[in-house]
Amino acid sequence: MSRPESYINVEAPESQPAKPKRRSKVRSERVALLVLGALLAAALIVIYRLSFDNWLMKKNLQMLTEENEAQRKDLTDKTCVQCDEGWEHHGGQCYYFSINKSPWEDSRQECGHKGGDLVKIDSRDEQEFLERRLRDQMMEPADRFWIGLTDSKEEGRWLWVGGSPLNTSLTFWDKREPNNWNIENPEGEDCVRMGEKDGSHDLMCWFDKSCKIPHRRICEKSAVSV
Repeated sequence: MSRPESYINVEAPESQPAKPKRRSKVRSERVALLVLGALLAAALIVIYRLSFDNWLMKKNLQMLTEENEAQRKDLTDKTCVQCDEGWEHHGGQCYYFSINKSPWEDSRQECGHKGGDLVKIDSRDEQEFLERRLRDQMMEPADRFWIGLTDSKEEGRWLWVGGSPLNTSLTFWDKREPNNWNIENPEGEDCVRMGEKDGSHDLMCWFDKSCKIPHRRICEKSAVSV
């Protein structure tokens, strides 16, 4: 039996291949970048906050130290204190600036004969006072003064007279000091002198030197309340 002419054999169109989901992929990448950016921003904020808090803590500590020093000085000024003749008063302590010169060990003994010891510098205020006074005391740039700081027991381990260690946050070394220069003395430089005739930058005027070299000295002892 023949097919009617009106009958048309129409084949079903082949199914079209699925298009890549490019838009979804791009959208996912953007979301990932946004999340990564947000995490990075959060990390930066945390780092900044921690850095700021650390700076603020150091600033507050410095302010408290300065306030304590000012209160101590004010209390001392309100108290009648006395130093022996030839000694100068500052902050409850008495200081003697020698005229004669002697090696470090002899200088310490001579301070002991006067009832004191080589100076131990405990604050920036004290360093400022001494640095300022030495400008008038020094006869020439090399005319420096022994202080009570040495590493003669162990190289690089600086101790004050009495055995207390140097506070590394409170030092006033001149640039490139200490250098333990051993040309003048093969044993090196184990004692500290200070002073700048023309003034020093930011009070930095400590120099290590051979303990055997004669220098003038700064002696220190407590003032007496009267």
